[in-house]
Amino acid sequence: MGGRLIEGVWYAHGYEPDDKGRFVRQQSAFRDWTVDAHGARFRPEVGRYHLYVSYACPWAHRTLIMRQLKGLQGAIPVSVVHPLMLDDGWEFRDYPGSTASTAEGVHGVRYLRDVYLAAERMYTGRVTVPLLWDTLEKTIVNNESREILRMFNHHWQAVAGDTTDYAPAGVIKSVDDAIDAIYEPVNNGVYKCGFAGSQEAYEEAADALYAALDHWDGVLGERRFLCGHQLTEADICLFTTLVRFDPVYSVHFKCSQRRIVDYPNLPNYLRDLYQRPAFRETTNMDHIRQHYYRSHTFINPTGIVARMPIFDLDAPHGRERLGRA
Repeated sequence: MGGRLIEGVWYAHGYEPDDKGRFVRQQSAFRDWTVDAHGARFRPEVGRYHLYVSYACPWAHRTLIMRQLKGLQGAIPVSVVHPLMLDDGWEFRDYPGSTASTAEGVHGVRYLRDVYLAAERMYTGRVTVPLLWDTLEKTIVNNESREILRMFNHHWQAVAGDTTDYAPAGVIKSVDDAIDAIYEPVNNGVYKCGFAGSQEAYEEAADALYAALDHWDGVLGERRFLCGHQLTEADICLFTTLVRFDPVYSVHFKCSQRRIVDYPNLPNYLRDLYQRPAFRETTNMDHIRQHYYRSHTFINPTGIVARMPIFDLDAPHGRERLGRA
């Protein structure tokens, strides 16, 4: 279930809806940027920064995809939390049968909250991933996934193994507009359905979610990617929700009106993305399913993990007909 820090003290408790039962997401607290410019406080340097992630978390997953697309694996080491987020929040411990969880790689601590406290002793807020830590300044640079995504894409070119730009000048406004448009109804919308505290809040979130999915399914009938013929940051942001949708959100979060596989265009779009190494190799479905079904005991008190749906992500997608990759 997790919890939060209040003036440096950990309290285990769940999410608190607003007065109408709506889920309200906390704003990210650390918003500095790595910038490749003389005199910048946080300059991109190989080995200086450390990325903390959960394979289960769609927000952290975004940053892992971009890190791999840009060939930054050797420049930015990663620590991966255990898939379960229980009363002590994200923690670093062995996960039986998997090598995908790690020890904490900088401080030698058990809980992610201790990394937050190393940056701000009296921190108040939720303890979330992703988190980019600076080993030189000994502080958190940023814990906002969208900004870390853009940093890795635009500000690490000097050390990147691949300098492809996933938000180039010619389409950057379209990319930002698309990310804005999918965030509230889709990326956050599945959580607003799952964590709704009233029927009214759930119906409101579900209406917005399916209106957005219907819209983007239509767009993807005309073009290969969200912003045209080129893979962009916007596709990464949508992918991490879509790949979790049928295995988790359609059951656990009551996003049951339609699955992704029921749409005309979204299933093959999802396959088109998944079949790229940076997407496939950072998608850990075991961590994803174990986390959601076994961490949210207020939704699923038995901890039973639902079976995987029948949906072959490796099947031919046929999206080449819509334009170049």
